[in-house]
Amino acid sequence: MNKLSRTARAQIIQLMVEGNSVRAITRITGRSINTVLKLLADLGAKADDYQDSVMRGLKCDAVQVDEIWSFVHAKNPNVPKEHLGYGDVWTYVAIDADTKLVPTWMLGERSPEHARVFMDDLRDRLANRIQLTTDGHRIYLRAVPDSFGDAIDYAQLIKVYGSSPLPEGWERQKWAQSHTSREVIGTIEKIVSGSPDPGKINTSFVERQNLTMRMGMRRFTRSSNGHSKKLANHAFAQAIHFMHYNFARPHKSLANPYPRTPAMAAGLADHMWTCEEIADLLG
Repeated sequence: MNKLSRTARAQIIQLMVEGNSVRAITRITGRSINTVLKLLADLGAKADDYQDSVMRGLKCDAVQVDEIWSFVHAKNPNVPKEHLGYGDVWTYVAIDADTKLVPTWMLGERSPEHARVFMDDLRDRLANRIQLTTDGHRIYLRAVPDSFGDAIDYAQLIKVYGSSPLPEGWERQKWAQSHTSREVIGTIEKIVSGSPDPGKINTSFVERQNLTMRMGMRRFTRSSNGHSKKLANHAFAQAIHFMHYNFARPHKSLANPYPRTPAMAAGLADHMWTCEEIADLLG
């Protein structure tokens, strides 16, 4: 990897964050798979360290939190005994509704204990009281108050599932083939603590971020063989993804008065980073 030029590194980074698999990158660039994986590991560690250091004292207002599922090596029922610790992996993600900045993310289990660790990390990055919205998962009902106490305005947006009526002329079997059996037919806003602004009780931005992750990282794409084979590489890929998302990718909602990245909107950067600048994190 030391033999790669700055331009070559930037090309590989650009291909990574646009959703290409490691093997696709090797075919496009002609580089060996070991070279690509070494860049992934080295840059992922640097990107993680950089964001961990700069994402401090953040002046956020409304934050949304969700978790997204993926797996490493194999899904839980198919993990061999010799690969203990692999299987289903959840990534907790927080996003600021105004700047679209992702201040923190974490790999872990979908449990109250791991949710608490995530909330502790989010709390330590903030400079002020925030309004927080999560979905209706009960792990947050314990994790949020344990981390923030009363110093937060917290609400849950709970989805209500059901079946919509059949369109005229459609039979049940035909309808089932083109639609899932459970659809979101409404939501319930539940005030948990503080005084949340009803107009800011929303999880749309973090759910859209989940789609961005699935589109931008081959490891998250469903029904493909591009899933992560090692947990460390799974974490490194996410660090690079969020480095690009926060610092190098302009967000459409931030185009006024000029194109900006989430980091620019949050005051963490004064310009839009290039992939070459991300590559420079390696020194």
